Amino acid sequence: MTIPTDQIDAVRRFNRFYTSFVGALTDHFLGSDYGLTPMRVLYQVGAAGAAPPVAAEVAREMGLDRAQISRAVAELEAGGLLERSTDPDHARRQLLRLTEAGQVLYLRNIDLQRAEIGRHLDGMSGMARDRLVRAMAEVESLLGGKMERNIRIRPLEPGDMGWVIAAQTRLYVREYGWNGEYEALVLKILGDFAARQPSDREAGRIAEVDGVPMGAVFCMEKSPQVAQLRLLHVEAEARGLGLGGKLVDECLSFARTAGYGRIELWTNDVLSDARKLYQSRGFTLIDEATHHSFGVDLNGQNWGRDL
Repeated sequence: MTIPTDQIDAVRRFNRFYTSFVGALTDHFLGSDYGLTPMRVLYQVGAAGAAPPVAAEVAREMGLDRAQISRAVAELEAGGLLERSTDPDHARRQLLRLTEAGQVLYLRNIDLQRAEIGRHLDGMSGMARDRLVRAMAEVESLLGGKMERNIRIRPLEPGDMGWVIAAQTRLYVREYGWNGEYEALVLKILGDFAARQPSDREAGRIAEVDGVPMGAVFCMEKSPQVAQLRLLHVEAEARGLGLGGKLVDECLSFARTAGYGRIELWTNDVLSDARKLYQSRGFTLIDEATHHSFGVDLNGQNWGRDL
């Protein structure tokens, strides 16, 4: 496959920008007497905690060759920041530990980096910071980085319903070709919901990934004994993280706590992933009928289950 030159050059341009942004080219990273590579090794060893890591494993995680890791370790060792020893179980493996001075520098660097990044983020709005975090997570994911995602399901906060309206509309317009009728429907549903709040019979939940909203679901009252699951969605870039299942489970839990004996929902068969999720949570098909909505022909379905 031939990659367009403009795409390659865009990545090169970003690399030049980011290496300058983080000070990767300086010989005095974070004001220390060391460049980026030794300081990264210092961090990797410090982050390993009580179990000393093997030098070869640190090199592999960082993408360093034997000469690079050897130079970095020797430099840190000469500075009294790191010490190495032979693994008693494997004579050819070297274990790395921070000295007391190395531990002090390790913790100092973390504080300095957080303060430096905080200064860059301080001039941004909350929305801009969210965009930045999402973009960086996307870059890391696309380039194959290992990520530990912080997932949280939380109650609604001011501004969330506006986000749900915009996010769901964009998603269904982009993926299914629906028109503005869907946005009008979501506006009405959430407008009516908001007018009934506060209520101990209804609730909304937001799924966050790394502090950024990535999905939502609502539990609403259909009748005194029947709850209705509404407006479930997960952003495309967050699929595969189990958010949909967590949101549905949260909705079911709330419905039980609120005293409902049954829960139902309406969907369309084109939303195949959602249907599979509902089936996995015990929902069964009640009935279905074709209709023309949101600018397209659809097959609407009602699903339900006892609680």
